[in-house]
Amino acid sequence: MSTHAQPEGGRRPVRQLRLVVEAEDYEAALAFYRDVLGLPEQAAFSSGDGARVAILDAGRATLEIANPAQKKMIDEVEVGRQVAPKIRVAFEVDDARATTERLVSAGATEVAPPTVTPWESLNARLDAPAGLHITVFEELRTLEEREALDGFGTDDARPPAS
Repeated sequence: MSTHAQPEGGRRPVRQLRLVVEAEDYEAALAFYRDVLGLPEQAAFSSGDGARVAILDAGRATLEIANPAQKKMIDEVEVGRQVAPKIRVAFEVDDARATTERLVSAGATEVAPPTVTPWESLNARLDAPAGLHITVFEELRTLEEREALDGFGTDDARPPAS
């Protein structure tokens, strides 16, 4: 694990990552992500002027920062061509194949079927409601097993780029 950004006193300066997505068809998007993908509703708010929001619990959140070469490589491995916009939302699931089938049955468009990646996960790509390009992935090895793979680790453990 990286030693970067370890705050003094052990408190994290950021407590939650919240991705806010505007959905033209709010009901369809809510049904897809809450009822089909299975994200539990944590809270919901509405106002008299028709404004509505649901906050869905997606478990642990990470922010994956990739340079253009890495984004291109991931697209090539998972899809075979460049397809992802600048932002792609990824959900770790227990069964990538079954989840992909469920999401496609509920209206998502499969961009690439579940594919085993060099980092030992099973990843599928879909275009989903609210205009999101998503990945559903299933880890096939533990973090410890993946850390032993060539090219996998943290930036502070890698030699500096020349």
